[in-house]
Amino acid sequence: MRKFLCALMAVMMLGVLTGCGGGDKKAAPAKAETKKELIVGTEPGFAPFEFQDEKTKDYAGFDMDLIRAIAKQAGFAKCTINNMGFDALIPALGTKNIDVIASGMTISEERAKKVTFTKGYYTSGLVVLVNKDNNAIKGIEDLKNKRIGAQIGTTGAMQATKVPGAQVKNFNVNSDAALELKNKGIDAIILDLPVAQWFLKQGGSEYAKIVGATLDAEEYGFAVSKDNKDLAAKLDKALAELQKNGEYDKLYKKWFGEAPKK
Repeated sequence: MRKFLCALMAVMMLGVLTGCGGGDKKAAPAKAETKKELIVGTEPGFAPFEFQDEKTKDYAGFDMDLIRAIAKQAGFAKCTINNMGFDALIPALGTKNIDVIASGMTISEERAKKVTFTKGYYTSGLVVLVNKDNNAIKGIEDLKNKRIGAQIGTTGAMQATKVPGAQVKNFNVNSDAALELKNKGIDAIILDLPVAQWFLKQGGSEYAKIVGATLDAEEYGFAVSKDNKDLAAKLDKALAELQKNGEYDKLYKKWFGEAPKK
């Protein structure tokens, strides 16, 4: 009887081992769950691209509307916007605290070493902003040895450092730079053209003006971490679909008063 039980147990054990994947067969890996929430980082002091609505406290602007539309088009159930300093955005991608940057970020070779950019979604350029009564500064060529303000981490700040003899003062947000300009604490600000235009329309024209030509055109892109090219491709696909179905044009006209140039 004992021999029979031992033999039966041996057969059962062999069956268990076979069922557990003995030999060369391997269990199929479980499918990764699709991420349902897109976490976005922005610095909301860059109207009309991103700013906080004074009444609702919601994040508004072209970038905010566009990234929400892209997230929905790409199949995300939720799009969460996080407020942080502009210079903290790229590090936040590296630590996985956010999935994407939507903050009027210019696509540049230097930044592309740290992040993966989507295709450009807006073409901009830099301009010089001065006080209305300043007739000595007519463009960037007149900023030598002058006091220049710019938002920290932006291409405007980078451009300011190239001006010979300039005293560059960085600000966390453009509104702080504008106040310093009004108080004559700086001679000029270098910033993005659409931001300067929006600022003037919102009352800044009472004391400030744009001078000189627009500097080289720059493209804005959304940024994701270097190891998340799949997300960049997904965002690119969604953006292309919005451009094709007319939703992109609708948002562009809402914030800039005209359809984008084709």
